Amino acid sequence: MNSQKPILETLQRRSTPQVPIWLMRQAGRYLPEYRAVRARAKGFLGLCFTPELAVEVTLQPIRRFPLDAAIIFSDILVIPHALGQPVTFEEGRGPVLEPIRSGDDLRKLSLERLARTLTPVATAIAAVRRELPENVALFGFAGAPWTVASYMVEGIGGSDFALAKTWAYREPDSFNLLIDLLVDATSAYLVQQIEAGAEILQIFDSWAGVLSPPALERWALRPTAEIVRRVKARHPDIPIIVFPRGVGASYARYAAACGSDGLSLDTGVSPEWAAAALQPTMTVQGNLDPLVLAAGGSALREEATHILERLAGGSFIFNLGHGILPQTPPDHVAALCELVHDWKR
Repeated sequence: MNSQKPILETLQRRSTPQVPIWLMRQAGRYLPEYRAVRARAKGFLGLCFTPELAVEVTLQPIRRFPLDAAIIFSDILVIPHALGQPVTFEEGRGPVLEPIRSGDDLRKLSLERLARTLTPVATAIAAVRRELPENVALFGFAGAPWTVASYMVEGIGGSDFALAKTWAYREPDSFNLLIDLLVDATSAYLVQQIEAGAEILQIFDSWAGVLSPPALERWALRPTAEIVRRVKARHPDIPIIVFPRGVGASYARYAAACGSDGLSLDTGVSPEWAAAALQPTMTVQGNLDPLVLAAGGSALREEATHILERLAGGSFIFNLGHGILPQTPPDHVAALCELVHDWKR
């Protein structure tokens, strides 16, 4: 671990002079330079799988803002693509997948081409590490099995998840084959990222909050914990943050059972509760509303200060409760970085 990197220090639960900050989706459409590169790419997956372009957009926010970490530019749906499921990204609609709806459909998928297909991501990670300032850490990431499975079954994002949940409830044994495949694929992919140079990992479970507590335990928490266990068995010193968005009080269950070094909090989590229930045992990350960042001004100062007052006294990484919105003015990001780094513990 590099002691000059505040986020790594924080994840080891050591105090740093400043509160570290990075932002989910910090390389994205709110930056004009990102939009320029995106226009040159051959589709969104083309951007993800062209290392020189992925490196450029990963570094863009680091050049603009004093962020303490970069996150490799990619997407959680590169795994279904690498398993053999057709994935496209349509302007104005987002990801569209050829749905997997039954145990028979699983025969279309294979781990055989996973590492080869995802090698461009590893190539980009290695190149970014060479370019980063010495105090800036590099995140790798993947989606959690439940969230990725929900896209694979529904064929789109942001649905009511009726198809994925119905399959899980009616045919749990065959649905479990999909989850197990994703545990295998995600574990291997995260190890591949570490071996390319990723210093921290984040596992995104964006749709965990749609599950009932028993289903959350079976389809979200246990598979994610198994990924953490497998990655830690290979690379015990690499910290892992898990983001089970929308799970409410079940964050405490994740803290007890997931095995991660940190939990990223969504906007609905009370900082006061997180300080009492989570922070004594692990690093917490979060959880400014992205709309507050987009609004800026006094609302941004007040909300960010509220979070800092409650959480900055412990092991804490400042972030958002979800990703930066496209309408966010870059000046608001600069103001937030200044506010956080000027905060006196």
